[in-house]
Amino acid sequence: MKPELSLAGLSARKHTFTLPLNYDDPQGKKIQVFARELLSNDIDTDSNERPFLVFFQGGPGFSAVRPADNSGWIKRALTEFRVLLLDQRGTGLSTPVSYLSLAHFNSELQAEYLSHFRADNIIRDAEAIREQLCPGQKWSILGQSFGGFCVLKYLNDAPEGVKEAYITGGIPSLTRSADEVYQATYQRVLAKNRDFFTRFSDAQELVTQIAEHLTHHEVRIATGERLTVEMLQLLGINIGMEQGPESVYYLLEHALIETDLGTHVNPLFLAHFCHLLDFNTNPIFALLHESIYCQRSASNWSAQRVRAQYDEFNYEFGKPFLFTGEMVYPWFFEQFTNLKPLKHAANLLATNSDWPTLYNLDTLANNQVPVAAAIYSEDMFVEMSYSLETAKQVGNLKYWLTSEYEHNGIRMDGEHILDKLIALNRGEQLR
Repeated sequence: MKPELSLAGLSARKHTFTLPLNYDDPQGKKIQVFARELLSNDIDTDSNERPFLVFFQGGPGFSAVRPADNSGWIKRALTEFRVLLLDQRGTGLSTPVSYLSLAHFNSELQAEYLSHFRADNIIRDAEAIREQLCPGQKWSILGQSFGGFCVLKYLNDAPEGVKEAYITGGIPSLTRSADEVYQATYQRVLAKNRDFFTRFSDAQELVTQIAEHLTHHEVRIATGERLTVEMLQLLGINIGMEQGPESVYYLLEHALIETDLGTHVNPLFLAHFCHLLDFNTNPIFALLHESIYCQRSASNWSAQRVRAQYDEFNYEFGKPFLFTGEMVYPWFFEQFTNLKPLKHAANLLATNSDWPTLYNLDTLANNQVPVAAAIYSEDMFVEMSYSLETAKQVGNLKYWLTSEYEHNGIRMDGEHILDKLIALNRGEQLR
């Protein structure tokens, strides 16, 4: 098959697969799942003969990376693999989910449709694709953040398809509830707030001025929504990323401008603000994020309920302003334009107590597939103690615990991180 895309140092092919929405009803409704195959342009080897490494993106609800060149973790991977970038169902070019694509369903049917977009069906898709692309052959898998949840689900459900596995910034708890997860992550968000406001000494003054302005004036962001203090707090999802605190601080710096007609919010701020939040463009994240922790239980808007125990996050004049983190709240579906039509479906998903069990502890304890994981001790999104707890529960898992990186370390230093994990998995010395 001829590559459709040529980039600096690599070529790419497109693949589209027609797969069941519901694997319990294989003759029923179908969806399209897209994957991009990357090949090295190294003239000394035949890339077509190399085994596959499948990448599971973070999220849920985000498409795979669109590479511009042969760099980062992809560069390391292409030295021995063909890389398959999978747009998980509902994202990118894989029958994307949006309020428009769901508009012909009532709320109950929307929720039923969306219930098929968790990690269990992402893995069923991957196995169906493996049987078409390389039947009878095992492949390697790499998961970042939520992609790590997918890796463990793969090892739980279909280890016979996997030769070796890698996880970066995404070892989930196998047993803990959403409430327990948020109890831990709110503590981590508080720590990141302390770090942020210590590093940038005038940031508290800047953000308080913005919050007070928003309290007394109606301000609308570039996508049309009224900018509220609660919405402003959501910028905190970025302070747990490499270079994220800097992006947030520089945004705050030019938020307010003085004109002859008084103080106004800078239009540049309003435009850039939208670029730092993905809730309008990636609805699966808001709809299903809490469900990734649910096994025979409902989340019941866990992040909102647990937040009630942390009064620090409820901004009032005279109190320090704090950012929130990777939390989803029910008011998203009242304030974000593209989420409003999905409000009832979101409530049905949040109250669903019939989510299937994700992990079998005995199966994972007896895992035979070599697994290497990077655990970031300062990760705002994933509680380190829970990751270490899981590492003890999964057989044949080796980990590298480091404080060098934030949650998105693979995006910043992916070539080194993947190289180290491959060496760790194979018992080799790091090159």
